[in-house]
Amino acid sequence: MAALGDPGSVVVSQSRGAVLDAFGSVRVHGLVLVGREADVVGCHAGTLTLDHSDVRAHNGVSVHARPNTSVTLRDSVFLHGRALFSGANGLVERCRFTDATDNAVAVIEGADVSVQRSWIGGSMIHGVRVSGARAQVTGCELTGTGKAAIMADSQAELTVTDCAINAVQAEGMAFIQQSRGSVNATRVFDAQHGIAVASGADPVVRGCAFTECRDTGINVHTSGRGRFEDCEVFGAGNIAVFSTKGGAPEVHGCRISRGNVGIAVTDAGRGRFTRVDIEDLTSVALRVHDEARAVFEQVRVERCPSHLETRGNGGTTADITDSVFRDFGMSAVEVLGQSRVTLKGVSAERGVVGLGVGEEAQLFVHDCDVTAVSSCGVVGFGKGRLVARNLTVTGSEGLGLCGTDSARLDVMDSEFVDCATAGASFQAMSGGRLVDCSVTGTRGVAVRDNGLADLVSLRTSLPVVKQIAKPVELPPTIINNYGGPVFHAEVHGPQLAWNNNNVIQQQNNEDGSST
Repeated sequence: MAALGDPGSVVVSQSRGAVLDAFGSVRVHGLVLVGREADVVGCHAGTLTLDHSDVRAHNGVSVHARPNTSVTLRDSVFLHGRALFSGANGLVERCRFTDATDNAVAVIEGADVSVQRSWIGGSMIHGVRVSGARAQVTGCELTGTGKAAIMADSQAELTVTDCAINAVQAEGMAFIQQSRGSVNATRVFDAQHGIAVASGADPVVRGCAFTECRDTGINVHTSGRGRFEDCEVFGAGNIAVFSTKGGAPEVHGCRISRGNVGIAVTDAGRGRFTRVDIEDLTSVALRVHDEARAVFEQVRVERCPSHLETRGNGGTTADITDSVFRDFGMSAVEVLGQSRVTLKGVSAERGVVGLGVGEEAQLFVHDCDVTAVSSCGVVGFGKGRLVARNLTVTGSEGLGLCGTDSARLDVMDSEFVDCATAGASFQAMSGGRLVDCSVTGTRGVAVRDNGLADLVSLRTSLPVVKQIAKPVELPPTIINNYGGPVFHAEVHGPQLAWNNNNVIQQQNNEDGSST
């Protein structure tokens, strides 16, 4: 093995071109290598080990490992230039990369590189880019990159473990173009997006924290996928978990707190969310809009203004099972547009309105309960449709069930307990059925019936109040014709005709004869 250098004693500088070309088996120790506009160090064949050295590349590449070579970088400092592994094997250990004008470490064209316990800061593009290659990034700190701190593209395989990423201009990590891999126990702070997954990429992300990301914590879009387990998103500026434009993540055992919106699935996005805890947001916890489809299981939401909001055409659906909504500022569930929502085993506790369906939307409720609301347990409005089985509303300070406008409420085997104003109220032109239901308590009335609801086998000791629905009075029809004559003074007895091909004009004389 050829060996060069002695700690701190040698400075090798070249104004143009390569400073060191390595062939065979070469070890460099303790050199300061300075170059410009070229590869400062190039490994053309064999193996190269560079340790305790300082490489400064101005407008060039610090180290270039060419195909079928093996390069080890250890305990060294790299300024401005990047370490480029092209079809090579590599190990980067305890190194420092500062202010790279490109990517600090680039792993491309089938290379296989491990980057361990290194610091990367100020890169103009990425800290580590893996393109059509394989890399493992372990125990590293990355900061101040111009784009994603760690990027995997072109079907790359990337593993990230126990890293810290902060103050980056774009994503903390990004997987795109069918890349695969895993991210474990990694922390991202102050990025635009904590992690982004797009264009068929499918990573597994476990035990990671995305804190105070300026836009989104987890962002899956454009047919991206991914499985996210036991992660935390804290204080996201816009959306904690975002699936859109065909994204389809699976999120399990995650916690979302502070921030604005919890989970948003929009624009034909999809997603399955299991064992997710959400609390203390400033906006909606769960949002499903515009042909999106989402499944929520064992979700707990507390202290948010609105807990579930859906809006969109008939292709917009949400299924919620075995979940709890507590302390909602306005509503626990709001279903609008033509969207469809199914609730099974859902509890809504303490808020203004428990469940609401309106416009032309549909809400299907099975084995659910609403407790301690100040206005209404379940409300249908517009042309909304409610189908409920085994629904229990307890302790409403207003109504248990309310229909208004032209809503249709179909409720079976349900209970309305101690509702202050009425167990159920059908108003305006709303209608439906109460079948095998009970209304109990000491306050209010059992049902306010507008005559458009069927009360079948109703069990109650409270009165049923009939209030006949008044038909909607249509406003008078006014026809304005702008093609006729205009009168500027009072006229009596005129004869006017429009759009006639033939007109016969007669004048009556004073004796009554006509001329």
